[in-house]
Amino acid sequence: MSVLLAIPARYASTRYPGKPLVSLKGPDGDKTLIRRSWEAAMAVKGVDRVVVATDDDRIRDHAAAFGAEVVMTSSNAQNGTERCAEVAAKLPGYDVVVNLQGDAPLTPAWFVEDLVRGLLADPGADIATPVLRCDGRALNGFLADRRAGRVGGTTAVFGAGMRGLYFSKEVIPFTSKTYADSDETPVFHHVGVYAYRPAALMAYPSWPIGPLETLEGLEQLRFLENGRQVLCVEVKAQGRQFWELNNPSDVAVIESMMAEMG
Repeated sequence: MSVLLAIPARYASTRYPGKPLVSLKGPDGDKTLIRRSWEAAMAVKGVDRVVVATDDDRIRDHAAAFGAEVVMTSSNAQNGTERCAEVAAKLPGYDVVVNLQGDAPLTPAWFVEDLVRGLLADPGADIATPVLRCDGRALNGFLADRRAGRVGGTTAVFGAGMRGLYFSKEVIPFTSKTYADSDETPVFHHVGVYAYRPAALMAYPSWPIGPLETLEGLEQLRFLENGRQVLCVEVKAQGRQFWELNNPSDVAVIESMMAEMG
């Protein structure tokens, strides 16, 4: 099976303009968000090709300078999945297309490896995406974001066969319990990675955008709203912290986590 991994990167982010070029300080020095995301992608085993997908010349030039292959896409793409569909059209012939979103540089390689294996083992699924059970630290971070009026991470709920039921920027399911940092919780963090079957990915831009996708601003809801099967693959942190860069305040959080992990 051949696997293409694309990293969609958009400069004109509504919440955080210029986000892909933001510098993150780690034990290995200062590197931009897009470079750290590319390095995370390059560490994944079983991937045949890694590309950065963007419509912005600044991101293209920067990514090319550190050695990434870049595929230019249109400025009309509504989200990363539509951008990946453009990449798949330009680079056909792969059995699986992975979308590693450019705001998740802490994504461990095994998240993506487990995801691809999960999709290949489930012929009924059109798309697979990882979910990570929150510990108390992660859940309390989500709740703090919501109390402060910030949109933080996304949570997921799923049913029989690990089929996705819903994804939300609210914290779901509701729980009234107070959790210590190391506690296991019933809330699952949706990790911003997708593995698609090419046929479903190529059809995606033609499907109508439904009210749930519009309200939540979550691209994966288009699959659910159009009756497609979304497989949730539970992944394990193995001692690693995971966080996405959604807001300027997340820079300090990610830098702290990188320092902890060395």
